[in-house]
Amino acid sequence: MSIPIEDHAAKTGVAKGRPADLGKRADILRAATRSFFDRGYAATSIEQIAADAGVSKVTVYNHFGGKPGLFSASVEAEVERMRGHFSIAGLEGGSVRERLLAIGEAMSAFLSRPEMVQFDRRIAAETERDPSIGTSFLAAGPLRIKKSFSALLKAMKDAGQVDIEDTDLAAEQFAAMCKGMGDLERRFGMPQDVKRDRERVQGAVEVFCRAYGTGKT
Repeated sequence: MSIPIEDHAAKTGVAKGRPADLGKRADILRAATRSFFDRGYAATSIEQIAADAGVSKVTVYNHFGGKPGLFSASVEAEVERMRGHFSIAGLEGGSVRERLLAIGEAMSAFLSRPEMVQFDRRIAAETERDPSIGTSFLAAGPLRIKKSFSALLKAMKDAGQVDIEDTDLAAEQFAAMCKGMGDLERRFGMPQDVKRDRERVQGAVEVFCRAYGTGKT
């Protein structure tokens, strides 16, 4: 998701209350996301992003404070679609199995995207050169998703739908079961097996519900 201007200003030192051109900000974010995914972090430059977005370098810095902030915002934008599945709003509207199945399928589809696999490889390689890149990626993406999923499990627990003592650990367990070996296989060049991915998610939901479910599951 895109960081609100006032929140980002606090992180980057950009003055609060500064007029914000949200259209330009969106153009910058689209150009940056495309570049990070296509070229990788190291090969992406503020100059190129500014040119692609049709703005000046100063405009990029005013909105994002530099490449690290822009990278974080780009990752957040990519994971925002998944975060919608973790909302606790309308918890009573679906069974635990239905909610988990939707989350697992969204997670599997997101991680199996070819550009995401490529991006993951590049981030891993570039983290060896600069560990802060990996830290930024984890904070903007996986750790935010884990926090949201853990909050959803806590809400399910409070509603009596699951019996979980450590929701952070349970969130990790579910994600690991959904990914299985598929995530590793794709990272090392094997084609996606859609049927097997679906079976992994269905199996993860079944195991999870047997381990943590209650009569309301």
